[in-house]
Amino acid sequence: MACVLHLRLISPTARTEEATAMLTDCTGVTNIVVLPGAAREPVGDVILCDAARESANEVLDRLKWLETEGSIAIEQVDLSLSKAAADAVDEAPGEPDDAVVWEELAHRVRADSRITWAYLAFLAIATQIAGIGILQNSPILIVGAMVLGPEFGAVAAICFGLLHRRWRLVIGSFRTLVVGFAVAIAITFACALVSNWLDWIDIGHLVRNEEVQFIVKPDRWSFIVALLAGAAGVLSITAGKSSALVGVFISVTTVPAAGYVAVALALADWQEVSGSVSQLAVNILGMVIAGTGTLLVQRKFWPQVGRRSSV
Repeated sequence: MACVLHLRLISPTARTEEATAMLTDCTGVTNIVVLPGAAREPVGDVILCDAARESANEVLDRLKWLETEGSIAIEQVDLSLSKAAADAVDEAPGEPDDAVVWEELAHRVRADSRITWAYLAFLAIATQIAGIGILQNSPILIVGAMVLGPEFGAVAAICFGLLHRRWRLVIGSFRTLVVGFAVAIAITFACALVSNWLDWIDIGHLVRNEEVQFIVKPDRWSFIVALLAGAAGVLSITAGKSSALVGVFISVTTVPAAGYVAVALALADWQEVSGSVSQLAVNILGMVIAGTGTLLVQRKFWPQVGRRSSV
């Protein structure tokens, strides 16, 4: 992941000296450039700088007033060939991978907590693939459905909302999960029902699927895996490790459980419906508990520069 962040600030001319003084005073900030009068909307001076990722929370906290009086934009720097930038990263206590930019995380989880057509489409497609994998007794299709499912973003938003006591975010994210899975299950149920009417599938498909029976048999290991996946998922988001997030998707059986619910409903196998609903609940509960705990540890104990940004 990038060790350096690039900041573009717009400051009212009367407060530019104050802003640059704050930046100069922050550990890990370098390459400060001031362009007087360059900003047109909003009107003001443009300030450019690079900051070590570990310093971002302090910078954002001290320049919070620019959010209303000017503008703050941050982007990742994939490559920085600068001794000054390298020295700034070295001066900032901690490691870039350990630094959680709380404002960045807040914006990300807010976006992931919304119900969008893309979210519903991905979840519905993933659930249908899982349903087909269940009927075909195919672990490969089950894994593919796990990777495709977008539900962890809403789970992470719930964890963030619980940590910061943002109950509207928690409720909205939970609603996103419920609506998303309800739509995905309903679409998959309809497809399975039509397939049943066409005699493409029958109850026997749920009897001969030994390879995927783990989906409807939640136990202590299911909960432990959900806890581990929730912790790993939050770490992958805060550290920017997208490859690790794929492993989280493959570890938990939320989407396969939803697919099993839909297929079992269409075939009127109520025992399997009960087991898959339990598996879905166990996975979400475990991820929320572990994800919230991981964020709490990161906020309280992981090395950060200065005060945390008030998000």
